[in-house]
Amino acid sequence: MIKFLDLQKINLQYKEELTEAYHRVLNSGWFLLGQELQSFEENYSNYCGVKYTLGVANGLDALTLIIRGYKELGIFKEGDEIIVPSNTYIASILAISQNNLKPVLVEPDLFTYNIDPTLVENHITERTKAIMVVHLYGQLCDMPEINRIAEKYNLKVIEDCAQAHGASLNGKKAGAWGDAAGHSFYPGKNLGALADGGAITAHDDALAEVLKALRNYGSHKKYENIYQGVNSRLDELNAAFLNVKLKYLDDVIKKRREVANRYLNEIQSPEVTLPLILKQESHVWHLFIVRAKKREKLQKYLSGSEVQTLIHYPIPPHKQAAYKELNHFNYPISETIHREVLSLPMSEVMSNNEVSKIIDVINRYDR
Repeated sequence: MIKFLDLQKINLQYKEELTEAYHRVLNSGWFLLGQELQSFEENYSNYCGVKYTLGVANGLDALTLIIRGYKELGIFKEGDEIIVPSNTYIASILAISQNNLKPVLVEPDLFTYNIDPTLVENHITERTKAIMVVHLYGQLCDMPEINRIAEKYNLKVIEDCAQAHGASLNGKKAGAWGDAAGHSFYPGKNLGALADGGAITAHDDALAEVLKALRNYGSHKKYENIYQGVNSRLDELNAAFLNVKLKYLDDVIKKRREVANRYLNEIQSPEVTLPLILKQESHVWHLFIVRAKKREKLQKYLSGSEVQTLIHYPIPPHKQAAYKELNHFNYPISETIHREVLSLPMSEVMSNNEVSKIIDVINRYDR
């Protein structure tokens, strides 16, 4: 069976350096908010081209804390609206609703899967305070147009970069386009920790100062709590692991692009719709998504041919039981995407033979 993602093989590439990092942290006796985190935050800031990186516990916390930070600064208040794509993982929307703000869902483009900028302005009201973009599957949204709209209406731009580490457009990386951005280092990401992990990138001094306290019980100084904060800290061990893997991220992206380019150029089945990429550098291929009218049949066929696939994601957020108040809305483009998408194996450790087999199997598919 060709695995969808072979995490063991991916991480064993770095075994010697990861082991060294483990022993360094163990021997230091310091496990939270120490030198390893500071080093990673500096390195990731330099990589993304931002002023601040703040390590947190996971990608959801990153987005949630950004919105909370803006509330503490008086920029957002409960009941305000944030525009967010209707085609996304539910975490993007959870971050909004958990702060008691209102998510306003906007349809994506059917072929890039990212929010359609031409629809955004129709959803802006006097209560709109921000646009949250999601660089889904690894491709940057049309950020010049999103930022133009945000500037026109004086809105904040929050990036959900959970799947887009290293994606770039016009020389600017994911996480540097908006006012602030949330990043996930879940183990399966292109830059993955060995547990949950996340980070916030930002340019603004005041926001960064608030967030440093919010992630640490609302405290800058031990036992002195300015805010009703949370415990959301990227630990020293995973910061050290991420420092190792960050050095190789551009190589990881290069190899994933090579796999993606073979898929794009060699998959010929008329029963499969391939993704559209706007620019090579703007997509880092966290996931390679195809669409098929009879997805389950295609998935079963591929499984029978020893090719493992996954579905990202089977149910759109507005149809989830967690958001019953949205269940009556219709977002036909998102619903089509969620009904048809199938994720093919994609990683930097796939062999040419594995890629060739997948392409051959798909090209022989007949629904």
